[in-house]
Amino acid sequence: MKTIVSRTSLARLVGSALVIAPALLACNKDQGSSASTNSSAAATAPAPAKPEADTIKIGLLLPETKTARYEAADRPFFVARLKEICPKCEVLYQNADQKTDKQQAQAESLLINGIKVLVIDPVDAKAVAGVIAKAKAQNVAVLAYERLAQGPADYHVSFDNEQVGRLQAQALLDALKKGGDPKRGKIVMINGSPTDPNAGSYKKGAHAVLDGQVNIGMEYDTPDWSPDKAQDEMQQAITAIGKKNIIGVYCANDGTASGAIAAMKGAGFADLPPVTGQDAELAAVQRIVAGQQYMTVYKAIKKEAIVAADMAYAMAQGKPYTEQKTVMINNGTKDIPSVLLAADVVTKENVKDTVIKDGFHAAPKVCEGTFAAACKTAGIL
Repeated sequence: MKTIVSRTSLARLVGSALVIAPALLACNKDQGSSASTNSSAAATAPAPAKPEADTIKIGLLLPETKTARYEAADRPFFVARLKEICPKCEVLYQNADQKTDKQQAQAESLLINGIKVLVIDPVDAKAVAGVIAKAKAQNVAVLAYERLAQGPADYHVSFDNEQVGRLQAQALLDALKKGGDPKRGKIVMINGSPTDPNAGSYKKGAHAVLDGQVNIGMEYDTPDWSPDKAQDEMQQAITAIGKKNIIGVYCANDGTASGAIAAMKGAGFADLPPVTGQDAELAAVQRIVAGQQYMTVYKAIKKEAIVAADMAYAMAQGKPYTEQKTVMINNGTKDIPSVLLAADVVTKENVKDTVIKDGFHAAPKVCEGTFAAACKTAGIL
């Protein structure tokens, strides 16, 4: 059966449509609708721009707290610089307390949290290769900070670590020569952690200077850079060599130097032989002023942290880092563009012109308490 529509009804329908249509168009326009029944028009229309994220997440993983520099210098300098150049950047920070499995779990957590860049100073340079590969698979850029991590990292920033070892060894050798024949007795070498590639570089640089020039009585690689273990090692060396035969101690950093010095004090050394160090920790600088530690290596950690922050920001934007000269260093996986910074020797004679002049330590802090008299003698106050 056909449906018959009268002319009057048809006219009413057409009239209603003419009234409703403009209203619908106006409604769509007011709501900002871009809907269309034309499939070809929809296909050629430009995609709407994605809103920019409110924050750019940067992960920072540091290895331990026994070495004072990480919490006192590296972390605050990095965070301050990133806040300065990228107000929208958020630093997600964790410290591994010298535990490899803990650091790997921290890295996994940061990847879940949506970081764009992972800045990592590895507890174990080999063990982090897998997590770095996972980060790269998720399009997360990776910066190896201080220690050259294995795996497909994008950049690396550190110091010329073999040169650091040479600086330490040369300072020790010069001090020994002032007392006569550098082979008149024996030295003890207390190196850094065997899981830290930097420790191997310091050791290599030191041996390049010392081999053939001195008699090495005992040598140790110190797990976890532990001052307590360094103290045990030094006690073993004193027992094996005899305290009268020890004329110098090569220590790879200030923490191990503190352990070695504690052992020698406990053994009743009338005069401490020259002891090396590294990191220019406040306690080490005070020991130097007081004549208990011969030297330390001052690495401009603030500059290192600033370079790292600048690198991280460039990486977060998908841009190459171009502000400092880079050299290529192979980490066992690939050649990594690396910035290697220079370091300086600090002795009692130049404390004022190095760590204090740079603002790394304030003179009143170095010279507080029992160190005031020694500071006056050294011309610091």
